[in-house]
Amino acid sequence: MKNLKYVLILFWMASLLSLSGCKTNPVTGKKELNFMSESKEIAMGKQYDPSIVASYGLYEDTKMQKFIDEKGQQMARISHRPHLNYEFKILDSPVVNAFAVPGGYVYFTRGIMAHFNNEAEFAGVLGHEIGHITARHSAKQYSKQMLGQVGLIAGVVLSPGVRNNFQQIQQGMGLLFLKFGRDAESQSDMLGVSYSTEVGYDSEYMAGFFKTLSRMREGTESETIPTFMSTHPDPGDRFNNVKQLTVKEQAKYPGKKYAVERDNYLRMIDGLVYGEDPKGGYVQNDVFYHPVMKFKFNIPRGWRTANSPAQFQMADPNGKAMMALTLGQGATLEEAAQKFISENKLTLISSENGNVNGYKAIALVADQTNEQDATQSIRILNYLIEYDGKIFQIYGVAQKTTFAGFRSTFKSTMQSFNKLTDQSKINVKPERIRIKTVSKAGTLRAVLNTFKVEAARQKEHAILNGMELADQLKAGTLIKIIEK
Repeated sequence: MKNLKYVLILFWMASLLSLSGCKTNPVTGKKELNFMSESKEIAMGKQYDPSIVASYGLYEDTKMQKFIDEKGQQMARISHRPHLNYEFKILDSPVVNAFAVPGGYVYFTRGIMAHFNNEAEFAGVLGHEIGHITARHSAKQYSKQMLGQVGLIAGVVLSPGVRNNFQQIQQGMGLLFLKFGRDAESQSDMLGVSYSTEVGYDSEYMAGFFKTLSRMREGTESETIPTFMSTHPDPGDRFNNVKQLTVKEQAKYPGKKYAVERDNYLRMIDGLVYGEDPKGGYVQNDVFYHPVMKFKFNIPRGWRTANSPAQFQMADPNGKAMMALTLGQGATLEEAAQKFISENKLTLISSENGNVNGYKAIALVADQTNEQDATQSIRILNYLIEYDGKIFQIYGVAQKTTFAGFRSTFKSTMQSFNKLTDQSKINVKPERIRIKTVSKAGTLRAVLNTFKVEAARQKEHAILNGMELADQLKAGTLIKIIEK
């Protein structure tokens, strides 16, 4: 009877899992353990999308947006989940990445758009990202774990105590990216080949783009979104695997011609902003300048920085402290201070009215206690400054045990906040992609010399064009040049 009881319990548990946790994968047709319903996937996408857009901003370019909409909807219609309401957006970030969130939301950074050299490369990555959605990779990963908070420099360089507590007061920037496993990446590569082939593109160029990505693995310390290679781990010999998948897939459509559309794509991205756009703020000689809002402040020497439309962050190179600039929430300094304390569940230690370079300000000190480990509790110094009809706040975070050693550094930065009047700092222009025509056959290096590209940036140009400096170019070839 005892054994029968256990058998019945196991049978009941198996039935429960079958009813609530096992769902059919639309791509494989197989049952798999998954606790996220499709309605929850859609709800999650709707929840994340406004935060992503608010955090990183959209790149405003009508012809490029029309392009990704048309190509995205065309591919979505032939995918394994055509009924989802797909949305395709270009984020105003220089980082080279594309990613998808559950429910049908697909994002490309302007950084990755700059590095595509034809429509076929774009189509392959588009199919790869749609594949993550159709194969329910995000839902399956959710059923296991959410791997790491990114979009925050805190998640990269800070010590665990500061990072974990800092993230608690950054819920508005709490954007979670899923890092998929190798099996999921392999399946998405396969779907990228399948989908892009079906809509008529030569998916072999997708393999070439992955080669370009591998040449630029090294990132920068100021990334606000991780690179493609960090969020999409290489499942192995990706280049050759995609080429083999292409041969197999194209064999299904004998006699079909496949598009590349290099020149059309390059002409479309002519004028695309390349790298950091100074209008959103930039760092020069340990000073942060915002030419649109017209303010500036000093940055501690050697500190790492990360910028996004929602906030500017600075981190001690040893990971012991961090500062951030954001807009305060409230109509008055007092209201913004109260909201900062209450919304982040802080204990106010002190509050002092004053001014910073003639602008009304409140300086407050508050604690956030770690109930599990008191040694990991943090202390925060926050300066709220009323400037040009807005309330800016610069706050510094460190563990209570080390806060005193950073207090003067925090204050020095916060008290340096001032109006920006230098027109040379206000009128800084971004670099842009310019499409040029090769007038005389020669190597890429020789061609770059004719366009007066400095030697130190010629490798960068080679990667940007998906070429090697020794490659031979014919007269009439279009190439990308970076110009102001």
